[in-house]
Amino acid sequence: MIYQLGKKEKDVHLLLNSMGRKWELTFTTLVTFGGAFFASFPLFYSTSFGGAYWVWMLLLFSFVVQAVSYEFMHKKNNLLGSKTYKAFLFANGLLAPILIGAAVSTFFYGANFVVNKGNITDFGVISSWTTGWHGLEAVANPMNVVLGLAIFFLSRCLGSLYFINNIDDEGIRKNARKELFNNAIPFLIFFLWYLIALLFKSGYAYSVDPVTKVTVISIEPYKYLHNLLELPVLLVVLLIGVVLVLYGFIKSYLQPKFIRGIWSAGIGTVLVVLVVLLIAGFHHTAYYPSSDLQSSLTLTNSSSSLFTLKAMSIVSIFIVPVLAYIVYVWRVMDKK
Repeated sequence: MIYQLGKKEKDVHLLLNSMGRKWELTFTTLVTFGGAFFASFPLFYSTSFGGAYWVWMLLLFSFVVQAVSYEFMHKKNNLLGSKTYKAFLFANGLLAPILIGAAVSTFFYGANFVVNKGNITDFGVISSWTTGWHGLEAVANPMNVVLGLAIFFLSRCLGSLYFINNIDDEGIRKNARKELFNNAIPFLIFFLWYLIALLFKSGYAYSVDPVTKVTVISIEPYKYLHNLLELPVLLVVLLIGVVLVLYGFIKSYLQPKFIRGIWSAGIGTVLVVLVVLLIAGFHHTAYYPSSDLQSSLTLTNSSSSLFTLKAMSIVSIFIVPVLAYIVYVWRVMDKK
């Protein structure tokens, strides 16, 4: 979207500088996320990252070339030339949100893996992927692509709001408001399409046999709708998040003097995504369904030991100074 917002080379430099100084903060969040998953839910980590590795490798590669592009695009005598780095940024902006959406959607629509804990002596390989595509087959499910497109257009909307707030340039702000409108419409279409389909689809419930202590997975109609209705606090948080996102979009578009829409829309996005992830795993729900029903992962059968979880609950307190660090660095960067 950079070249739709920046009509002149000066504008493009403003946009690239606004984002390029801050990509490290995204990586900080990504590493924290990956480390927390590895420690708390090692079976999910080994199953998804070890099985669907083509998706994750493409994602990581797109993030790496993004970082390299920001650092080297405008350096004199760079090896590949600025056009190559521009192509890298385009590929990252296109692939990353769609792949993330497709990966997250497998929490509801399932993935092609089999878990056999009896294989732990066989070089420790518990999970195996049943297709040679290793995660790329997720894009063959239309609903996974729908969520990917929703995240793609959402990222463009949030990008527009961020530029409106961060860059004091009337030309860029005018173009950003236009792009906000152009991308908000398809975002709402794809998001509502996915959300309605999710609430009316069957989900994967689990129960623990009181005698054998074995987790039994079963199909339950309207499972995710039941999760929202039976956990009303999540429904309330979801509605608050949606209202905040719409408020940020509408007020930013209608009031040219309003530049803080990224705050309400950003916080609203966090709340909506949090609820979507929680209904995937809370209330006796298998959060990572398998093509082999009984191999599906739940919060109980894929978590670490009680000791590790207690340790992680203490370690998670350190997310507060990490967030404080991000806020501090962000403010320092924005002083100039």
